[in-house]
Amino acid sequence: MTQPDNPQAPRRSTDPIDESTDPTHSQTGAPSPTTTSAPTKLIARERRANRRESIRANAAAIRRRSFTAGMWATRAPIWMWPALLIITAIGGVLRLFNLDFPHRLIFDETYYVKDAYSVFKYGYERSWPENADDSFNAGDPSVIESTPEYVVHPPLGKWIIGAGIHLFGADDSFGWRFSVAIVGTLTIFLMGFIAWKLFRSAFFACVAAGLLSIDGEHFVHSRTSLLDIVLMAFVLLAFAFIILDREFVTKRLATYTASIRPPDRSRSYALTPDSERRTPTEAVATSRARVRRPSRGKDLINFGPRLGVRPWLIAAGISLGLAMGVKWSGLYAVAAFGILVVAWDVHSRHRAGIVHPWLGMLIRDSIPAFIKLVPVALLTYIVTWAGWIRSDDAWDRQWAFENGGWWSALPDWLLWLPSLAHYHYTAYSFHVGLDSEHPYMSNPWGWIVQWRPTSFYYESPDQGSMGCAVEHCSAAITSVGNPVIWGLAPIAILVALVAWIIRRNVRAGVILAGLAATWLPWFAYQERTIFTFYTIVMVPFVVLAFTYCLTLLWGRVPITASAPTATATSATGPGDHSDPTDPADSSAPTDPADPADPAADATHHAPKPRGPMFSGSGTRIPWPLFGRRMAVGLILVAAIMAFAYFWPIYTGEVIPFEAWNNRMWNVTWR
Repeated sequence: MTQPDNPQAPRRSTDPIDESTDPTHSQTGAPSPTTTSAPTKLIARERRANRRESIRANAAAIRRRSFTAGMWATRAPIWMWPALLIITAIGGVLRLFNLDFPHRLIFDETYYVKDAYSVFKYGYERSWPENADDSFNAGDPSVIESTPEYVVHPPLGKWIIGAGIHLFGADDSFGWRFSVAIVGTLTIFLMGFIAWKLFRSAFFACVAAGLLSIDGEHFVHSRTSLLDIVLMAFVLLAFAFIILDREFVTKRLATYTASIRPPDRSRSYALTPDSERRTPTEAVATSRARVRRPSRGKDLINFGPRLGVRPWLIAAGISLGLAMGVKWSGLYAVAAFGILVVAWDVHSRHRAGIVHPWLGMLIRDSIPAFIKLVPVALLTYIVTWAGWIRSDDAWDRQWAFENGGWWSALPDWLLWLPSLAHYHYTAYSFHVGLDSEHPYMSNPWGWIVQWRPTSFYYESPDQGSMGCAVEHCSAAITSVGNPVIWGLAPIAILVALVAWIIRRNVRAGVILAGLAATWLPWFAYQERTIFTFYTIVMVPFVVLAFTYCLTLLWGRVPITASAPTATATSATGPGDHSDPTDPADSSAPTDPADPADPAADATHHAPKPRGPMFSGSGTRIPWPLFGRRMAVGLILVAAIMAFAYFWPIYTGEVIPFEAWNNRMWNVTWR
């Protein structure tokens, strides 16, 4: 009896091999659909992957061909450096003027000035009697006790404050505040330098430096011996070093792209549709016949070069370690700036035409960059405790000797390490548990609008005392930011956020990274006692966001055939919006008068703009652009006038109570 003609019906096999268990044979003797479809799907999947790789390689070749150092190669005009020095000098004079007033410890100076004296004299903090402020104000620090004092902040900031005390004497209140005034003054110049690197505009570099010099928070902190202005200086210095590292990396990648073969000569490294249709044997034979270059060339194209020593990244790690040596909140900057370095490395490799930028960063740079940043910062931080380590009777210095544990196996000269670790544990427990009420405690949500600024000093002299000429006067030092800068700060941050998300402007993203490092971590401490004066660390990044928005408002002179000089000067002039973080941006502008330039045909017959003529540059700008630039000028003038108006409550000047009350624009400022 014959089997029905049904492919589903089983058949008896006469072959000794059981076809029911043989995956290479079907029951009909023909290849199984399952076994034939599997290789087909595998081949199709491999071809799709090859096609994607080919598209990715060709796109990378296009980016590689257009990659240059861009605006990173632009040099600052000579006049910018004297201008920044003049702005810095003016800011320094304002900060040093009448710096010794008031001649007594104010706000948290009662801790840091006395601890600075102790650290500089003994190497660690010693305790003070209960009424030590009166003796110290009178110039008699001899009341200091011989027992160690428990403090919860690292010592570096107090070492810096103590240098001024050592220079001018403990009886001079000018010396108490001299070091922080110098540190605050130097950050003005540093701000101008950073703004130049980010915006490539000498004008707006001076604008950023000037805005920082007239910000109320920065001004008050520069005249008060607190740790936060020193913390801000080291964080800002690390930020500057990271920007310099990016310039170094961009130039290194530009050298790499110039050294490899042009894309049309290296197409053997990318899979093409023809190679996909070849058999494996033909493909191998063809590749052996055509490819004469070592495999290292393909690795360079796929993953990019190693970036070398990167000295600026090491300098950033040292600066971040110094920041942590002032306050532990510098650790947030280490985390945020580390993420920034990784993201910027990937972006730079992508722009340089590297086929796999993420893998290139992980293979070539991740471990070296980590070592240059994090361990360097940690070692630098430990060095800031050198005075405590060298002492014998500082707080918790002998803890490891007095308490047994695994550390007993360590040599005696290394027992300071577990003692220091225990000290840090107790200090951390204190910080996270700090929830006592304070009249000037604030929430991070209100920091960006200066909702509850901190009053450092307030006196209410009556007529005839302290120079008061009316019935009732006030003398106050309030750490409130410049109302013009901080009033527009929320808008500036939103604009930067939109520019980063929608326009993918790396410049805005870098500024936001600085803000994230100095502001966002504090939202995790909603129940802790914190103050608005902590925002001094985020002030430079608020100023940078504000300046960035001013560059957008300033605009650019349109390119016309009648004004080629406008284009020629736009590379370093104010309002240049080419992205220096994008290496594709060339510092050499195109000449609209060149007939060979495609832009020349588009602009040769463009109408001449109507507007005021600037005889110095021979450039005529349209009225709308002139209005925008006038708006920038008015904002800057308003910021200067606001600083002058609030000068009395920045410096403790004795003024009538009504004058002080008129400057309390918000009821929460009182």
